[in-house]
Amino acid sequence: MSEERDRRDLIRLPAPGARVVVRYLIPSGEATDALGELVSVDDDTVVVDGVRGLERIPAGSIVAAKEVPPRAERRPHRPE
Repeated sequence: MSEERDRRDLIRLPAPGARVVVRYLIPSGEATDALGELVSVDDDTVVVDGVRGLERIPAGSIVAAKEVPPRAERRPHRPE
């Protein structure tokens, strides 16, 4: 079994619709995060709808993922 397959077996994503953060490697070898709603998951691709729009992440590039709480509500601006 390859290292890539072992890593994917350890990463557990919630059901689509959950808010997640997914850390993955970009071609330069650096890691970046996608934060937003989990749209879909299959053997090859994870899709997250975040502030940068829909991000299609190759499953083999994912190094960590977890569900996160809903975004905090913005506080109303208080006049000074």
